[in-house]
Amino acid sequence: MTERTLSQPTATADAAPIVDDSRRNRLVIGILLTSAFVVILNETIMGVALPHLMTDLGITASAAQWLTTAFMLTMAVVIPITGFLLQRFNTRPVFIAAMSLFSLGTLIAAIAPGFEVLLVGRVVQASGTAIMMPLLMTTVMTLVAPASRGKTMGNISIVISVAPAIGPTISGIILSVLDWRWMFILVLPIALGALLLGAARIQNVTTPRTIPIDTLSIILSAFGFGGLIYGLSNLRSTGESGVNIGVISLIVGALALLAFVLRQVSLQRSDRALLDLRTFRSTPFTIAIVMLGLSMIALFGTLILLPIYMQNVLGLDALSTGLLLLPGGITMGVLAPFVGRIYDRFGPTVLLVPGSILVSGALWAMTLMGAFTAPALLMAAHIALSAGLALIFTPLFTSSLGSLTPELYSHGSAVVGTVQQLAGAIGTALFIAVLSASSADLIADGASVAASTAAGVHAAFVYGAVISVFAIPLAFLVGRARLSTQPLG
Repeated sequence: MTERTLSQPTATADAAPIVDDSRRNRLVIGILLTSAFVVILNETIMGVALPHLMTDLGITASAAQWLTTAFMLTMAVVIPITGFLLQRFNTRPVFIAAMSLFSLGTLIAAIAPGFEVLLVGRVVQASGTAIMMPLLMTTVMTLVAPASRGKTMGNISIVISVAPAIGPTISGIILSVLDWRWMFILVLPIALGALLLGAARIQNVTTPRTIPIDTLSIILSAFGFGGLIYGLSNLRSTGESGVNIGVISLIVGALALLAFVLRQVSLQRSDRALLDLRTFRSTPFTIAIVMLGLSMIALFGTLILLPIYMQNVLGLDALSTGLLLLPGGITMGVLAPFVGRIYDRFGPTVLLVPGSILVSGALWAMTLMGAFTAPALLMAAHIALSAGLALIFTPLFTSSLGSLTPELYSHGSAVVGTVQQLAGAIGTALFIAVLSASSADLIADGASVAASTAAGVHAAFVYGAVISVFAIPLAFLVGRARLSTQPLG
């Protein structure tokens, strides 16, 4: 099972760059980075817009939430398949397919006459988004020499962390002056431009191989990962019979995921796995993935909780909420390239240890927020959290994928994307569930909505802060990436 570039048949940990760091390669990575930023941005851009959509389309809050839930569900189902796609097809056609799907979905959403068509547009968008991030990571691992990967992964961390962080800000600004359709209208020409430029300039950097696709694995993956995401997003939902829909979905998802894992273990013996789990034979990869999951729980849990706190407790409007979160997103973007250079020179420990401590400290500081917290203090805590996450993401991406053999890059990238979605869903579900349970009890006792929400936010951040503590000892265990010598058989 080998994945080779056009210019060099094999790769080793200490080899020269697999492909010369030429202008062509920089252009390819630049196009992929820009395209990935645009598509990932759409994962969180809908949150602030939901109240507007409920009014314009005449739908309930539970229906409107599907515009986000369906996006996450589609991502969870498609991402595990990308490990197969990136080995079976060349770089250029995979890019064209991803950006074509995203552009088509954006167009459908922009002209949607009603909720149902808008939902279809979001699903088509997500199909392209799910392919883009594993494609970007796999291409970078193929083109960039190990000694320079930290710098490039720093740019990728901008895409993965900053894009969802500034999504609410951008949507808040757009909705303050324009109709919700402009969130898609403004993105469409950028997506089409990236598609046309990529179709003209991107060259194939891997040699695909003919491998059969296992239909049963796709079905199990859809029920497994999709069931977990849906269950986590609907933990408090009950049907007409009173049965908890979220719990049932989690059980189905867990059973299907177990069957999926057993199926992959069987298929990978003959190199036919849809998602090759031999990536987890690399201890550095496994540790980094666990720490990445904890970090994503903190990021997405905070992204869902802070707007609720700022609008329902502090009384800020959507635009002010978005602008207050903007400095944190900018902080992540500014730090990411420097973090990459530091990683290339000194390794991950000098970044991960202070980063994990800073994240935990920021979350503990957020537990002190109440009904009368000054917005400036909230912004400072969010900036500290963003700085800590910026120190974490680049070392984790680089160390995890860099510890794999080249033939596992595409599968490792798919695992990273899948963990991001699951951890994001866990963070969202956990923080919202704690908030809802705590505030509901206080409202029942006669407390005001603002006071009960403030108490719920406090309780949710306590949970998040406790979880963040577990990432600190893991930070000491993630070493500089070294190519795994573990045989694949």
